[in-house]
Amino acid sequence: MQRQHRRGAIIRYVILTAFGLLMLYPLIWLVGASFKTNEEIFSSAAFWPKEPTIQGYIDGWQTSTPYTFGRFFLNSLYIVIPKMLGTAFSSVIVAYGFARFEFPGKKILFGILIATLLLPDVVTRIPQYLLFRELGWLDTYLPLFVPQWFALEAFFVFMLIQFMRSIPRDMEEAARVDGANTFQVLWYVVVPMLMPAIISVCLFQFMWTMNDFLGPLIYISSVENYPVSLALKLSIDTTEAFNWNQILAMTVLALAPSLIVFFLAQKYFIEGISTGGVKG
Repeated sequence: MQRQHRRGAIIRYVILTAFGLLMLYPLIWLVGASFKTNEEIFSSAAFWPKEPTIQGYIDGWQTSTPYTFGRFFLNSLYIVIPKMLGTAFSSVIVAYGFARFEFPGKKILFGILIATLLLPDVVTRIPQYLLFRELGWLDTYLPLFVPQWFALEAFFVFMLIQFMRSIPRDMEEAARVDGANTFQVLWYVVVPMLMPAIISVCLFQFMWTMNDFLGPLIYISSVENYPVSLALKLSIDTTEAFNWNQILAMTVLALAPSLIVFFLAQKYFIEGISTGGVKG
């Protein structure tokens, strides 16, 4: 019986490994192709290049503009960091209010919050553009992160509310007995227990922002302000004969921050997602 169980486990792991490699092969090929010449990319579907070269990385990093690719990475950080921190800060405050306090109209406001999850982004694009144009924010990073400072992402608020509902109130009540006010309870008691969920929020926002193409395309017009997502498109627009090894090399570099952050924070990410769904 034990031998059959072990055999079944081996078969399952073999099948899962095979499917995993099949799903990951495009990403694996992308990494390998970034070390190929432009001609070899179209002549071989194999992962390992016949004559490995880093010329694609060298030429791609220089770009066809007066700026190197490092400038575009820095521009992405100007958007990602304030957007990520603003999302976490505002979402925690709003979620804490919904999860721990009773106030008039709470159910109505919570229903409106959930309803915004069903509202397509395309519906709000034109009103937002007109608003930011009147504020003089076009060709700046402000439209890309300021709205997140006001808990714009209903998904994250809802996720944190679910997480808070699974946390006992005993420690909060004990802190109040000791004389702590609402903000002290939030900062010293609730936030440490919320840390896995907060890290999940930051991780989601980091990856979504790094991959966002439409937002920067709408609001940013100057090349010197382009983030990585728009800078990759520059390599395709400048010439009819694309140097695909350069494009693939810069794509690998653009994916690297998200992958590194995810693997470093995956323990907290899994804990935050799983715990947040325990209690509704």
